[in-house]
Amino acid sequence: MNARGAGYLLAAIAFVVAWVVLCWPWLSGSVTIPFDAKAHFQAQVEFLARALHSGQSPFWNHNVFAGSPQVADPQSLIFSPAIILALLSPAPGFRMVDAFVLLHLLVAGFAVIMFFRDRGWHPAGGLMAALVFAFGASASWRIQHIGQIESLAFFAIAFWLTARMLQRGSAWAGVFAGLAAGLMVLKPDQVAMLGGYVLIGMVLAHWISGGWPSVRASLVPAALASAAGLAVITVPLLWTWLFAEATTRPEIGLGVATTGSLHPASLLTAFVGDLFGAKNPNVTFWGPYLNPNWVKDLTLSQNMAQIYMGALPMLLLIAPGLTRGWLWDKAVRPLTLLLLFMVLYALGRYTPVFQVLYDYLPGVKMFRRPADATFLIGALGAILSGYVLHRMLTAEGISFRRDLLIGGAIVLAVALVAMLLSRSEGHLGDAWAPVLAALGWFGAAVALLVVLQRWRGALAPVAAMVLVTGVVASDLGVNNGPNESTALPPQLYDVLRPTTHNQTIALLKQLTAQPAGSPRRDRVELLGMGFEWPNAGMVHGFDHTLGYNPLRLEDFSEAVGTGDGIANPGDRKFTPLFPSYNSRLANLLGLRYIASPVPIEQVDRTLKPGDLTLLARTKQGYVYENPNALPRVQFVGGWAFADFESMKLSGRWPDIDPQQAVLLDAEPPVAAPEGPAAVQAEVKLTKYRNTEVEVEVTTPAAGFVVLNDVWHPWWRAQVDGVDTEILKANVLFRAVQVPAGTHKVTFSFQPLSGAIAELRARISPQEPEDTLPPPPPYDPEEPQIVAAPGADRILAGPSPAVRDSLGLGATQPGAASRNGTASARIFGETEAH
Repeated sequence: MNARGAGYLLAAIAFVVAWVVLCWPWLSGSVTIPFDAKAHFQAQVEFLARALHSGQSPFWNHNVFAGSPQVADPQSLIFSPAIILALLSPAPGFRMVDAFVLLHLLVAGFAVIMFFRDRGWHPAGGLMAALVFAFGASASWRIQHIGQIESLAFFAIAFWLTARMLQRGSAWAGVFAGLAAGLMVLKPDQVAMLGGYVLIGMVLAHWISGGWPSVRASLVPAALASAAGLAVITVPLLWTWLFAEATTRPEIGLGVATTGSLHPASLLTAFVGDLFGAKNPNVTFWGPYLNPNWVKDLTLSQNMAQIYMGALPMLLLIAPGLTRGWLWDKAVRPLTLLLLFMVLYALGRYTPVFQVLYDYLPGVKMFRRPADATFLIGALGAILSGYVLHRMLTAEGISFRRDLLIGGAIVLAVALVAMLLSRSEGHLGDAWAPVLAALGWFGAAVALLVVLQRWRGALAPVAAMVLVTGVVASDLGVNNGPNESTALPPQLYDVLRPTTHNQTIALLKQLTAQPAGSPRRDRVELLGMGFEWPNAGMVHGFDHTLGYNPLRLEDFSEAVGTGDGIANPGDRKFTPLFPSYNSRLANLLGLRYIASPVPIEQVDRTLKPGDLTLLARTKQGYVYENPNALPRVQFVGGWAFADFESMKLSGRWPDIDPQQAVLLDAEPPVAAPEGPAAVQAEVKLTKYRNTEVEVEVTTPAAGFVVLNDVWHPWWRAQVDGVDTEILKANVLFRAVQVPAGTHKVTFSFQPLSGAIAELRARISPQEPEDTLPPPPPYDPEEPQIVAAPGADRILAGPSPAVRDSLGLGATQPGAASRNGTASARIFGETEAH
């Protein structure tokens, strides 16, 4: 192995050692990654693992929001390396999931080192860049956002391989770059979108600088990269797009998006890591997002605005990066421009740039919080600072004394601004210690650069990398290390362990257990039990009416009243259609058990004595029963027409017994008289799995099997093996029409064919015929039957195959006319209603 290769091997070893040391608090299990990493993503991994190890598909999730298309949720982790984690263990624990997340940072660092190696840059620069990429800025402070960490890691891989593709004209590098970029985009968050624009910028910059020869040399690799990426993302992104269109957030308004802007004062954290007290538990955070004296409508939490990358990288970017113009070198000029772009993007409302991008740059309207660009600020800053270190270590006969003096003066000026700002806000006593500490780290950085420059020839590569690793890793470990935003005791999230002994969880699991064949599958509501509770059903297997997810089907949310989560009792928002726990929609949902940390009357003030029954008082709160909750599946003999949109707005239900008539917003496929019908039928729920539901019904009369799971266009149904239509019933749910007799009704979730059918309907919607057919010849002895256009097609009833399945017998001559007349009569009655 030559000296160059040995240097990069040493850099890789040093990076692994630093990674183990910096990640050890989580790897040891003494702390765990908190907040979204547990309340949202831990539950997602648990659900995925339980589904796979029980032989089920994870594509539909019935544990939250009365059902949700998990396959289309970009945060489900189905299309990510988490699938490997789920395959390895039926119940991945906290340490296992934390290690999985941290491994992304390790892989990202290796990709950065390989990027430096391909260019022949100094291995010490690659080592520092890897450390800063993995543990600087948002990569460290926002590690709880697992989806964005995954996007950042795949960005690092795609960045390296795209650069190799352009540098070498390598077809294989192009293929793998496309695959990595595709895996990055599979979780379409804002980090992935911005990372995609960085990759596009790299390609455009290469073509512009190299002219037609560069374009010609990279056309085939770039085409292969595009093809590989499209192969990865086409179907999953189709699902995600269709799902997003049906959710509460298909697009984010400019005003909402800019509430997640990075306040300009937060740029000071690039120099003074803990200026606002984000890391010190003894200091109340006084930054621009929680300080009432500053802007009041910014919605970032204290960790989202931290962009500290380390004193040495920041000093290098200033001196000699800016002072000697090295950041404008041809090799890194596009990255410098992209870093400036990311800073302007992150500032959001504080520059006019973001509004222009919002209006004209594809994808921006899909995301809130432009401060997500801090992930890319850290990534690009890491690579640029590593490049500057490379230039310093390879430059001959240059004195950097003047540069370091300028850099020191700028750092002192920034420290003075930080002190004056803290004094004006009345927090000088909180700020002086972190400012002095920051000056100490910058002093250490200056000393390190002097040593590296003065004794560059005498220092062995091992000594140089030990010095860089020691200073940078120590700096990032102290200033970006475990804190209340990134590391909390695992015991706080015990409720998300499958083996938890939590009293409330144990009671709910016991109460919701049902014997085989029971039509009941009762739902629960975890009313404000804490931030980590809403997705607990995904871990423990019971069904929650709500959940924790920013993406929720809009139809369900409008009817039931949902937010991103329900951490506190005050987060419960009632709607006209769900005005109380004692309501028809609560009963139809099968909402039988409600757990609350406070007496339920403090939340639902419309309740009267006896509406709900107090079952138990646990350590966590109160558990109530709704005695009127209906079974998950039931048979209803009659039907009635209803306008669901008007019902959601008014909250008024037709005065009809839901156990005698199902509400439909369209005519049933087989004509049936409108109105209630009392039918005693036997209904069994013989199979209930994530994507398969089987119901056996024996009924003396025709009617409807009603499944009180949320209606979604990707579900399909069969009656005795023959396809039949799933009707949208009772505003939110599913119904299938069945004849008298004993039948098996099967519901199956088919996302691929369902999404294709939905897409086809969006692209080529079927328009009603605009012209009337010519009237039939007049015969005075033959009574005239006037039918609507296409009535023979629309109202004639099911096909012969379906009629046989439903036991209706063969179609006789004239039957179409008779059915059409009956259906027309029913339509007439409905309109008169």
